[in-house]
Amino acid sequence: MAECLSIGQTVPNIEMEVYDPVKGDFGKINLEDTKGKRQWTILFFYPADFTFVCPTELDDLADKYKELKDLGCEVVAVSTDTKFSHMAWHQSEKLLTSVKYPMGADPTGKVSRMFGVYDENTGLALRGTFIINPEGKLIASEVNFYNVGRNADELLRKMQANIYLAGHPDEVCPAGWKEGEKTLKPSAKLVGKVYEALR
Repeated sequence: MAECLSIGQTVPNIEMEVYDPVKGDFGKINLEDTKGKRQWTILFFYPADFTFVCPTELDDLADKYKELKDLGCEVVAVSTDTKFSHMAWHQSEKLLTSVKYPMGADPTGKVSRMFGVYDENTGLALRGTFIINPEGKLIASEVNFYNVGRNADELLRKMQANIYLAGHPDEVCPAGWKEGEKTLKPSAKLVGKVYEALR
């Protein structure tokens, strides 16, 4: 089996069929297209359609989708289901009413394997969130087991921090950093003096 991607690596071009809830139709997404538009990409893997934690996660993510779009991010939810299953689930599950981002179909598990979230025992993807910058590099990942849902507030915070740092490469964001708060500039003077620098 091919090795999965590591943080800092360039992500090969990804192409997937999707269900587009806005158009109510099928389409395709292509990582080269988002790179061409200088967009960030968030891949949001989840185990399966017609399950229990998954619709709560997709609904939570939908609440932050406009803010993420405004930051220049494209969000794609991905599972090993088909585009037809995505469509049927979106039309029947009321929690998905506000989902406007594309739902990617990875029935062969190729993309899930690339990111190291494919579970060979079940044929499902673990709950993995991956942030790809406009240059196509993987810069953040989070993977949870099946039974713990994620928090879209934290994803938005991480996106804001990564976008800020892309424009301020000599700075770093401390734990819990939120937009507008103090950052740090690593230097010899800062060693052992982080407390003072944050006050």
